[in-house]
Amino acid sequence: MELNLRPKEECMFDEISLGEIMLRFDPGEGRIKNARSFRVWEGGGEYNVARGLRRCFGMKTSVVTAFADNEVGRLIEDFILQGGVDTSLIKWLPYDGTGRTVRNGLNFTERGFGIRGAVGVSDRGHTAIASLKPGDIDFDYIFGTLGVRWLHTGGIFAALSDTAAQVAIEAVKAAKKYGTVVSYDLNYRPSLWKDIGGQEKAQQVNREIAKYVDVMLGNEEDFTACLGFEVKGNDASLKSLNLDGYYEMLGEVTKVYPNFKVIATTLRTVKTATVNGWSAIVHADGKIYKGMEFPELEILDRVGGGDSFASGLIYGLMTTNDPEQAVNYGIAHGALAMTTPGDTSMASLKEVENIVKGAGARVQR
Repeated sequence: MELNLRPKEECMFDEISLGEIMLRFDPGEGRIKNARSFRVWEGGGEYNVARGLRRCFGMKTSVVTAFADNEVGRLIEDFILQGGVDTSLIKWLPYDGTGRTVRNGLNFTERGFGIRGAVGVSDRGHTAIASLKPGDIDFDYIFGTLGVRWLHTGGIFAALSDTAAQVAIEAVKAAKKYGTVVSYDLNYRPSLWKDIGGQEKAQQVNREIAKYVDVMLGNEEDFTACLGFEVKGNDASLKSLNLDGYYEMLGEVTKVYPNFKVIATTLRTVKTATVNGWSAIVHADGKIYKGMEFPELEILDRVGGGDSFASGLIYGLMTTNDPEQAVNYGIAHGALAMTTPGDTSMASLKEVENIVKGAGARVQR
């Protein structure tokens, strides 16, 4: 497998993420509708990958996003700074005083427990990043002058608005122009697409972006909704998974998109909100690599588990060029991220490596 990474010495950043970052309001063990207090975190599908690569894996990362320039925006910036992610590429937009034209996104998420699933309620209309238009971000400067080894973005950002989709396409084209590896997480969210064309629009946008992607990520539902591929014979409840169906689908995907050097999909069987089966597979070099498996992973907070899988996978691909090892880094990092609260990982590289080597949960002293 050859991803042709740009030399580290000619690039300012190992990785940058393009996407929205919101404030997450977490009611802890309670529920949103009954809460009297919330713990606040930052999070975003694309950003979580940059933060994981920085805090867990020690890489130099940045985020391309936009905020309304008010106290809420500066709070999110403060969280980003605490995570060690570079903030120099953030675009700040003047706040109108009411949020009618520009604001910062909020996300209320309860974790779920047992038979009660997790619940998310986002409040992200008219956000600063949704207003971005082609030409607002100087991608030639970012990829050409500064230099970036890896760009990660995804379907959440592309679904924010018609213009956000155009910016996503602009970004991946510029990245390829300068030799930057592109990864993309399909991350289908029906609620985001419904007002801008629904699933038909999602497929139109994602099929265009897919032409420029080197590493494609997504679960079964993502590949079906965003690209039109189906896994045959799977249980719609996700209580069981038909791996033969996955393997057949991946073969079809590579025929349509020969530019995909790596395709990665997480395998999650939802037994309860707090117990999931967790694994992943990677398709690279015409081979399928099935990673380590957690048949009954106990979960504290599942939000961001897929993003932490992505950052572990990217780290493994960048440092080992070995798909089999990379998928295990992703699985281990995603599993660890789901044992702590918040969207972002609190794991260390040592912890990830210990899990990959088969370490258990004994007390460490």
